Amino acid sequence: MMRVLGMISGTSHDGIDVAVVEFTERDGVLSGRVLHDATTPYAPALRERLIAALPPAPTTLAEICELDTLIGQAFADAALAARDAVGGVDAVTSHGQTVYHWVDGAHALGTLQIGQPAWIAELLGVPVVSDVRIRDIVAGGHGAPLVSFLDELLLRDRSGVSAALNLGGISNMTVVGEDSLVAYDIGPSNALVDAVVVDEGLNDLGYDDDARIASTGTVDEELLALLLADPYYALTAPKSTGKEHFHLAYVRDAEARLGRSIEVADLVRTLTELTVRTVARDVRAAGIGFLAASGGGCRNPLILDGLRAALPEVEVVLADELGAPADSKEAIAFALIGWCTLHGIPATVPGGTGARAPRILGTITPGDGPLVLPQPVDGLRSLVLEAGR
Repeated sequence: MMRVLGMISGTSHDGIDVAVVEFTERDGVLSGRVLHDATTPYAPALRERLIAALPPAPTTLAEICELDTLIGQAFADAALAARDAVGGVDAVTSHGQTVYHWVDGAHALGTLQIGQPAWIAELLGVPVVSDVRIRDIVAGGHGAPLVSFLDELLLRDRSGVSAALNLGGISNMTVVGEDSLVAYDIGPSNALVDAVVVDEGLNDLGYDDDARIASTGTVDEELLALLLADPYYALTAPKSTGKEHFHLAYVRDAEARLGRSIEVADLVRTLTELTVRTVARDVRAAGIGFLAASGGGCRNPLILDGLRAALPEVEVVLADELGAPADSKEAIAFALIGWCTLHGIPATVPGGTGARAPRILGTITPGDGPLVLPQPVDGLRSLVLEAGR
């Protein structure tokens, strides 16, 4: 038995999601009890500083160094609270905060996550697995979406074509058929709406809580058509993207090309509908019959209800039905990845990232004592998740 704390701040850059999972393995069958999950918002000043340093804005190595420390300390504090909530953990997997994902055409060439893991190792005294994406990229993959490894284990026994959808800053989807798997980033989910909300000062939250802003607007079909013509959507999967592509300047450029002003509520409504249209289009094209949604976007009623209306033939549920709470599924996925790394198991699916072959992921920072790894496990045949609280 091993308790692993998984941690991530996603592409919405709004805070740190954590999940403590107690794993037990027997003959390739892995059981995971989710003992604790929570979200710790970034301090407003830190979030503002982080967003100000993201591409396409210019920044300095000094600023990246300081953010690496400040975010590392924030992760360490969140890790300590999670550890205390369950009475102890054996290891931590920290995804950190993505600040740049280098994609050139159809290929990912590099990725950078910050949030120095040594702060966690020092405070908790246990090993920390971090820097988990780059090994997949070196092996020819996109380093994303890594959650496809968890998705495949949770969906593999379902009949027909099923999929797991994550609606974070960027939407991504894992599609599992009887003999196939493909995973990729669809496009923006919350990223563009969040950027407009922050830039226009529409609220103090930095996102459209419960779609309150979008619900007062109408879809501008001309702007939506312009956005849907982005060449990214025509790329074949696997593919990945991020806020390097979908950011505030991207929205303002689209408005400029449109040649007329748009009321801000209509703009937010249109950007919300962009997520619905791009996701629904890909779900229909893949012939998906079951769709499990997770991430902050699934709490937006215009997105979730919009998907259900656009996909009447598809069963659209929250990921909770698979044993993975919708708000913490990615943190659970990184807990799983850390467990696999420590047990010598590759935690990628080549069809999910485009890599040549599966790879053991990450770098390990030792805790207080010597680094002693558990006995390697040959592989996993199945995973069962359950709430253990």
